[in-house]
Amino acid sequence: MTTKELAKDWWKGGVIYQIYPRSYQDTTGDGTGDLPGITQRLDYVASLGVDAIWISPFFRSPMKDFGYDVSDYLDIDPTFGTLADFDALIARAHELGLKVMIDLVLSHTSDQHPWFAESRASRDNDKADWYVWSDPKPDGTPPNNWLSIFGGPAWQWDARREQYYLHNFLKEQPDLNFHNPDVQQALLDVAAFWQDRGVDGFRLDTINFYTHDAQLRDNPGLPPDQRKSDTAPAVNPYNHQSHKYDKSQPENLAFLEKLRAVMDQKGTAAVGEIGDSEKAWELLEEYTSGDKRMQMSYVFDFLSGDNLSAQRIVEVFEEKARRAPDGWPCWAFSNHDVVRHATRWNLTEAAVNAYATVLMCLKGSVCIYQGEELGLPEADVPFEALQDPYGIEFWPEFKGRDGCRTPMVWEAQTNTNAGFTTGVPWLPIAPEHLQMAVSEQDRRIGSVLNHYRWAIALRHRHSALMQGEQVIRADGDILTIERRHGDDAVTLRVNLSDQETGGLGPWHFELTEV
Repeated sequence: MTTKELAKDWWKGGVIYQIYPRSYQDTTGDGTGDLPGITQRLDYVASLGVDAIWISPFFRSPMKDFGYDVSDYLDIDPTFGTLADFDALIARAHELGLKVMIDLVLSHTSDQHPWFAESRASRDNDKADWYVWSDPKPDGTPPNNWLSIFGGPAWQWDARREQYYLHNFLKEQPDLNFHNPDVQQALLDVAAFWQDRGVDGFRLDTINFYTHDAQLRDNPGLPPDQRKSDTAPAVNPYNHQSHKYDKSQPENLAFLEKLRAVMDQKGTAAVGEIGDSEKAWELLEEYTSGDKRMQMSYVFDFLSGDNLSAQRIVEVFEEKARRAPDGWPCWAFSNHDVVRHATRWNLTEAAVNAYATVLMCLKGSVCIYQGEELGLPEADVPFEALQDPYGIEFWPEFKGRDGCRTPMVWEAQTNTNAGFTTGVPWLPIAPEHLQMAVSEQDRRIGSVLNHYRWAIALRHRHSALMQGEQVIRADGDILTIERRHGDDAVTLRVNLSDQETGGLGPWHFELTEV
């Protein structure tokens, strides 16, 4: 048996494939991907050799933020199908040996959620305290200086209650009040509902935003030399604050322990998304060390625009060793929120393959994003075709997230919309993506697609790569990764440059397996 079959904790060192359902496969001709489309393509996903799929939100939603504004946690938005379609997806995935993780958005709901409709109706109803409400300052301004990630104040005035409500994201995404135990229980019930339906795990959106400072204290300002753009783009004034009070509160740990207790009833695993530019490592340690909180957390160090040099990779692991020695990270190069890494780092096909090999040899778990396995670059979506409110708000300095969310390319023929839809796709298909379609790469030896398959198989062939110890070092542009688990050992030497060095050609690597 392989280590993949033997592993009890499948998530530990596992490879998770992220699917953005709007853009994966449309089966109805409306131009938007759906759950039956994912089911239709699961044989392809299984051919990659991944352990699990993570499906971005598909719950009922007004789609102000494309599903991250939930109006019903217990139902499927008609855009994507029905609960029966989801059950069929789960059944087929399990037949193929794939785990299914779903994206739970617990920190906030849509303003169309019945909970919020009741909460905003008066100050004394049963759900009056389910969201974060506050009176204005005497001069009528918001209660503090907190800012929204989507720009502007994080407070919206509501004429019904004559109070402000908190929204860390869009004003249509009011934040839930985790200081209320009834709110916590309702969300634990949501997790239990989907576990009972057969899901194997959760990706927890903005896991460190759940709890706010109950005293609503102002965030301190940051001098320009301390501002980072890991969580929000550089043009966003959100980066001008130290987010000491609006997120990442210590009370969050107690909720995570309650959630883990629910998860342990079914053996469910979770990866939490930590959005914090100042203390992400400390939060990784708090949220994932031991066995009472989350199994792993998604970290952003390899999702930045900085070129990922050999030295930078070593520095990240050195910082982790100092600040989060027992935390379990989930590494990613691309996702639905950032510019695709082939463009971010200006990579050739050989360079994409080299980085894929590195990713599959790192200690931790791994997420890959649909189309990454094809080496897709960022699509150039014109302003008139933009759908993302984030990009529309900050255009042209920040073009938003649509460029990494364009439809998956299955076929190279231009007259088939790349095999994605028979209708008009919700975002335009990039012409340069067509030559990189699955149909073209599947049959080509040495393609990016087939290299990803090889690298994922390599990871699963060795317990050393899944769960072993790691020694990592840089010598100029040469990165060396040594992994060992018992008698199993793997050493990777890779040249992360376009010049010959250290006896290796540009982007070449050598692998020693014991």
